[in-house]
Amino acid sequence: MDHAIDDDLDNLIPVPVPALVTLLAQHEEDKGRALNEDEVLAIRDNAACIMMPLSAIAQLTASRGYADIDPENVWQQWQAVRETLFD
Repeated sequence: MDHAIDDDLDNLIPVPVPALVTLLAQHEEDKGRALNEDEVLAIRDNAACIMMPLSAIAQLTASRGYADIDPENVWQQWQAVRETLFD
């Protein structure tokens, strides 16, 4: 097996699909109010994910036209992003 392929398989990461930013925006729109931290974390924790090699993330970002929110910093990043979406 090719070493590059081995490296990709070793570096698989979960990627929310649809993007977290899309999920959070939809939930907030449905509720008609800002999501609280517990709600944001629950949405992240229950999001459907696919496993992708780290090397493919740049291609996914380019095809979407935007970078998604980092699941590890979901609350902080959502606070910054939502201001641009809803204000």
